[in-house]
Amino acid sequence: MKHQGVATVISAIFALLTAFPTIASAEKILRYTDHEPYGNMRTQFIKNVFFSEIEKESQGRLKIEAHWEGDISSSYNALNTLGQGTRADIGIVVPEYTAEQLPLHQIFKSFPLGPENGEAQVSFFHRVFQQYPQFARELGQNNLVNLQFFLGYPVGFFTRQPDVKLNQLEGTKWRTASFWHQSFLRNAGGVTLAMPWNDKITDALRAGQLNGLMVNLDSGDDIHAQRAAPYIHYSPALWLGHVYLLVINKDTLNALDERDRLAIRRAAETTEKQLGAALDRGLASLTARLENEGAKLHLMSRDEQIEWQKATRYQEVQEEWIRQQEGKGNTDAGKLMHELRLLLEANARENR
Repeated sequence: MKHQGVATVISAIFALLTAFPTIASAEKILRYTDHEPYGNMRTQFIKNVFFSEIEKESQGRLKIEAHWEGDISSSYNALNTLGQGTRADIGIVVPEYTAEQLPLHQIFKSFPLGPENGEAQVSFFHRVFQQYPQFARELGQNNLVNLQFFLGYPVGFFTRQPDVKLNQLEGTKWRTASFWHQSFLRNAGGVTLAMPWNDKITDALRAGQLNGLMVNLDSGDDIHAQRAAPYIHYSPALWLGHVYLLVINKDTLNALDERDRLAIRRAAETTEKQLGAALDRGLASLTARLENEGAKLHLMSRDEQIEWQKATRYQEVQEEWIRQQEGKGNTDAGKLMHELRLLLEANARENR
């Protein structure tokens, strides 16, 4: 009995020692930061698809601790927060909010029109990030690696009056955030006003201090702009060019086991295959709800889109931006702008 008891204890100790490395390496928690509250199309898709696939592909070794609504970092500080990697390991970076650090990523929004559906938009960004290492290099200079891109809703023009001609905006006042879009509106004859992003924009529309708002459809809905400006021009081809980069701190990525890095890559591939359809479903759902709530949506024809594009004189705006960037030493700016223009044109031909 004595020998049997000793053997049992030894067996138990051996089992614990054998299991310990497995237990110790079984789970790696990655802390995620996102500036938006959980619940919209993008955040649900990230959590329910990408994060689920990461846990599945890693067989539970990788877990995501998600923090939403700027709990860890605001959208404007996310690049620095993630580059440092102390408070968060992975998260969303919006290039528009860090134009100085990510100048080349600003190019996308310089095109008024883009691919006409979710699949084509995903295909475009996939090709861009595969073919042009300048974007990965720009992130790498900030100690970041892109794991997967995500996209949002297209632009909507929220107006107080019906039948607004977007190529004839003389005498009208607008609010938009993007420096590209501000130039487009001014070239079309409008005046742009600077206002903080909050519900007071809706009040300004209601009071007639603004005639219109140019913004992605869901953001307009967030401040209930349609209650004061119920006439909405939109099209999936008004793609916004607004890319959300789900990045990881480079040091964190390098510290992961190779099998976990491969698991994340497989999760990203699965996620990307579902992204286009999710974008189309989300847009259909949002526009249907806006109409049910009384908004008057106008789906712009191709001719109307081309008229808007001509009115923006976007290529002049691009050329001025290129001169500024080359003056700062960004010698790739002009070549890359030209290449992406050709790629967008090819994408349009393929998806007609």
